[in-house]
Amino acid sequence: MNLPDYHIHTPFCGHAGGRIEEYVLAARKRGLPEMGFADHLPLFHIQDRTLTMSEEDLPVYVDKVHELQRQHPDFTIRLGIEADYITTHLGQLAAALARYRFDYVYGSVHFIGGWGIDQSRFKFEFERRDINEVYEKYFQLVMDAARTGLFDIMTHLDVVKKYGHRPTVDMQPLYHEVGAALAKSNVAIELNSSGLRKPVGEIYPSLEILKIMREHGVPITFGSDAHKPPQVSQDFDQLLAHARAAGYEDYVGFSGRERIPRPLP
Repeated sequence: MNLPDYHIHTPFCGHAGGRIEEYVLAARKRGLPEMGFADHLPLFHIQDRTLTMSEEDLPVYVDKVHELQRQHPDFTIRLGIEADYITTHLGQLAAALARYRFDYVYGSVHFIGGWGIDQSRFKFEFERRDINEVYEKYFQLVMDAARTGLFDIMTHLDVVKKYGHRPTVDMQPLYHEVGAALAKSNVAIELNSSGLRKPVGEIYPSLEILKIMREHGVPITFGSDAHKPPQVSQDFDQLLAHARAAGYEDYVGFSGRERIPRPLP
């Protein structure tokens, strides 16, 4: 599969397995043109080592990726990060991102207020809420995140569907609003195969949403969201077919937070 995998985690986040070196070996074995680590930036509103790395681990993570880059000079390894959009801690987030020269920054929305929407221990909350309002609030946060200018790519764009909860009204007007906001903010989105491994059993984002993003000219990247070495580039054949079904003919890579346009293979 001649596509890069830009969404690879490490044991630093507290919920990924294997050794960081094993992810590089897996990417090389699969013949990827390049790979990128994008582990979870520390959360500043809560301290939970099962969700993200600690603040003390952040420079260690960066140093380790740089070490791997030196050890594999013939293979491109990008330094990325996945950062949660938390409205109350944007100053701390911006300061943390400014300390390092990342190749790209993923923006993610995992929280609506204090509710961790993708955490299994809190999935009961879906039954207590109006699902249409949940979708509205979630995608409003996605748009707000894109408008900050802190992120290059929004990851797992419709992760709100993770446990199979679907809106009961037509959300296309909202999705068009999202597409317009991302395009205006110059933010890409990621095709993420991890949804195929989740209860919803579906790529993030759905084909319906992806076609709307294509209509608005929002570029795409690719990620497995690997938390184990065997998951590197998993189901990328399906991601490629998904991109083509939505009408995409190219995608973007990143270096030093600058886009690199490339044709789809």
